[in-house]
Amino acid sequence: MTADLRAPGWWRDAVVYQVYPRSFQDSDGDGIGDLPGITSRLDHLGLLGVDVLWLSPVYRSPMDDNGYDISDYDDVDPLFGTLADLDDLVAGCHQRGIRLVMDLVVNHTSDEHAWFQESRDPASPKRDWYWWRPPRDGGPPTNWESVFSGPAWEYDERSGEYYLHVFSPKQPDLNWENPEVREAVYAMMRRWVARGVDGFRMDVINLISKDPSLPEVAPPPGRALGPLQGVSNGPRLHEFLQEMNREVGLTEHHLLTVGEMPGSTVALAREVTDPARRELDMVFTFEHVGLDEQPGEGKWALRGLPLPELKANLAGWQEGLADVGWNSLYWDNHDQPRAVSRFGDDSPEHRVASAKTLATVLHLHRGTPYVYQGEELGMTNAGFSSIEEYADLESLNLHRDALARGLPEAQVMRSLGTKGRDNARTPMQWTSGEHGGFTTGTPWLPAHANRDVVNAEAAVADPDSVFHHYRRLIELRHTEPVVVDGRFTLLLPDHPQVWVFTRTVADRVLLVLANCSSTPATIEVGSIPDLTGSEVLLPTHGPSYDLRLRPWESRIHRR
Repeated sequence: MTADLRAPGWWRDAVVYQVYPRSFQDSDGDGIGDLPGITSRLDHLGLLGVDVLWLSPVYRSPMDDNGYDISDYDDVDPLFGTLADLDDLVAGCHQRGIRLVMDLVVNHTSDEHAWFQESRDPASPKRDWYWWRPPRDGGPPTNWESVFSGPAWEYDERSGEYYLHVFSPKQPDLNWENPEVREAVYAMMRRWVARGVDGFRMDVINLISKDPSLPEVAPPPGRALGPLQGVSNGPRLHEFLQEMNREVGLTEHHLLTVGEMPGSTVALAREVTDPARRELDMVFTFEHVGLDEQPGEGKWALRGLPLPELKANLAGWQEGLADVGWNSLYWDNHDQPRAVSRFGDDSPEHRVASAKTLATVLHLHRGTPYVYQGEELGMTNAGFSSIEEYADLESLNLHRDALARGLPEAQVMRSLGTKGRDNARTPMQWTSGEHGGFTTGTPWLPAHANRDVVNAEAAVADPDSVFHHYRRLIELRHTEPVVVDGRFTLLLPDHPQVWVFTRTVADRVLLVLANCSSTPATIEVGSIPDLTGSEVLLPTHGPSYDLRLRPWESRIHRR
């Protein structure tokens, strides 16, 4: 690997592309994506111009939660290939100037991990590697709730105690209070760095510190107990992150580190990403992807999302991390529905323009943009009509539990169709052919019916496609310093249709105009800087200086 791939702060002007291996490309016809398949498609990433491939988990796993339940951190699951295949992928990335970032899932393991199996013996030296507690009044030790429904505790007949699992019962939480656990994790990370990995995306990393007293949690007034109450942002979080950075050499080796931190605040993210503290480079915030749910009711209780709320939220993070820290920028990922279906308009009339406009808005904020596989094509939600089409554990549990509570099935299916995780997990659409060119076998999830229109082959051939708009945005980030370093200022915060902001460095200004609606919008004269003499960049509807914006029209003015 060339030295410039690890220059200090390289991730500031980088763009990250997330690959969900199960759904990216199948090389052997078993219907499941794999490492050789990813390697065979690296030229697609090279043409797009991304700097980083973030690889979702490929470790050995029983696949209860599609690989986020790891039974061996040091090996590749045969479903995806071999360690040699992973080495080939790393080499293929580096040959193209692309770094590879691994998913790090260390809040919990699989219940089939050797550590957990040994810990089930009360006399085992590894008993304290997990959170084991005796029953309380014949039931769970605390009132904590699991993210995947039900109590966060599972009774183990063999040992006569409960173990903590914030997610599935097959995902027991590691006890980070135990220094042996921490050192085992750091040693594993060092082995992956030695193998050529360029960084880590850290799954729910703000859950690793928990109050050892395991306190009862009072639900918010008038609300039900939430699944992450009592287990996030614990008292030793900063200590653990600093220790990890030091012991693995994360800052020293200029590795990219991004922490998934549900429930994080601007203040916490500012601390965690302060370079002087040597913790993480950036965090994934969840606030903006929770705005379309009823407050306090969880992700499945849907509500409309007024544009001023979304603008204000992202602007708050821009302002909060302007002087210290760094933002990560994303619309969707393997846990979120497709951006163009959620924040845009996925109708045939507006899909392309809305996908381009959402990309423009996101990439022109200050921070490191993340592109989820297929986002650069404008891929849409799955469109499933029956629960039998779903595979995701969270969705299946929600359907079962909601019907048991008496909720109408139509309401439940609408929630799943809008926000279920399988929306982002349908196979990557490479061609208009059978299964979208993803596999020669039967895909683990069906390919979308719109693959005849929405596919990489057609997008690359069309110079006006969503793909090429993303490619030009990435190129702009690489060539225009103000995109990386410019000060962010939100304009017209209360406009219900239009998203307008500037990025400024000295006398260099970029003015972004975007109509984020499916109807025309008008900007009042004098409410934004004069456009006269500016250069129009990356317009969705052709160069224009008009203050009347067509549906989903966006453009960047450079002065």
